[in-house]
Amino acid sequence: MNAVKVGIAGLGTVGSGTVNVLQRNAGEIARRVGRPIEIAHIGARRDNPACDINGIRVSRDIFAVATDPEIDILVELIGGTDTARELVLTAIKNGKHIVTANKALIAEHGNEIFQAAHQNGVDVAFEAAVAGGIPILKSLGEGLAANHINWVAGIINGTGNYILTEMEQGGRAFQEVLEEAQSLGYAEADPTFDVEGVDAAHKLTIIASIAFGIPLQFSKVYMEGISRITIEDVKSAAQFGYRIKHLGIAKDTGHGIELRVHPTLIPRETMLSAVNGVMNAIMIDGDAVGPTMFYGAGAGAEPTASAVVADIIEMGRALTVDHDERVPYLGFHADQMSDDPILTIDDVSCSFYLRLHVQDKPGVLANITRILSDNHISIEAMVQKETEEGLVPIVMMTHKVLEGDMNAALAAIAALDTVDNSIMRIRVETLDA
Repeated sequence: MNAVKVGIAGLGTVGSGTVNVLQRNAGEIARRVGRPIEIAHIGARRDNPACDINGIRVSRDIFAVATDPEIDILVELIGGTDTARELVLTAIKNGKHIVTANKALIAEHGNEIFQAAHQNGVDVAFEAAVAGGIPILKSLGEGLAANHINWVAGIINGTGNYILTEMEQGGRAFQEVLEEAQSLGYAEADPTFDVEGVDAAHKLTIIASIAFGIPLQFSKVYMEGISRITIEDVKSAAQFGYRIKHLGIAKDTGHGIELRVHPTLIPRETMLSAVNGVMNAIMIDGDAVGPTMFYGAGAGAEPTASAVVADIIEMGRALTVDHDERVPYLGFHADQMSDDPILTIDDVSCSFYLRLHVQDKPGVLANITRILSDNHISIEAMVQKETEEGLVPIVMMTHKVLEGDMNAALAAIAALDTVDNSIMRIRVETLDA
């Protein structure tokens, strides 16, 4: 059979990794597909010495790949959203199937891209957009397709997990560890996407769509970063038997879908709690299978290339299959997508960790507990620590409460003259089925 002709746009870290994996494993890949996969055209602003592209046509204009009539599959690895969106839509109009590792592109423009692909009878695959080499999307869309998914919770940004791990294990402050992560190449010069939850929110958007059969709705994900986490919080969490992780959580409550990314206290005995450094892990709870966990490298040249090439292989196999008979882009057919509402963060119910500093005066604690009680909040545990600069640190754990009630209570507590208004609160999840 004729070779499947692949065009690659972008020759950075993942692009070079993809070239290397396709070349190194060419024989095995051909056996899996039933015919060879050939890199026929590369679009890149410059060559990358990390891979050998001798004998491959190279264009400095990436759109030349998208319009090349010889290409069967366009692999988009340029990153960003605006140019990538234009490139992918151009390729689709020219009858190319799409493989991409671009989480932002899919989370923000996926609905439009899928509609265009359907109209043109081509496929879009994006396993590498979430959690690098972990095959989480195919597992959700196919391996766990028999299940009603109750919830998904994951460490889906390695930078944030590295920072929190080092803060706990080394007793170091956030800023110090962030600077180390930047020097090691784990964090960008502008780390906002990683530490404030944007990167994880892109991934969670995609995960939730496949888990629950809902349209991609990135704008409705609640995001909160880890930059306010202190050593005091890390140590206090440990005293209560928890570790702090930056989680992406998607949950079907029965009356709506929760989509949220934020620091979370999870029990030390949970599987996710043991995930350290830059590694990723995702727990899925299905009604039939129960809780399962997927663990591995969430980034890097070849871990991500592993997922990119897997998508290329799957497309190579399916090129002769009628478009309507292939696995739907988001695991559910377009006319079967759910209109379940996305809940606001005020509608979420969970337990909380609270840290506040109060004046050492009679009646202060009584006022705080009264406000909590007035807002239907009960305290599970509380620790009063030694006075610091005239203020007494108080750390408490609450029972489960509606976020809106907690917000009202914290606003009232912060308004007290005897309380420093820089109150820290972190949500708590036990990750029970």
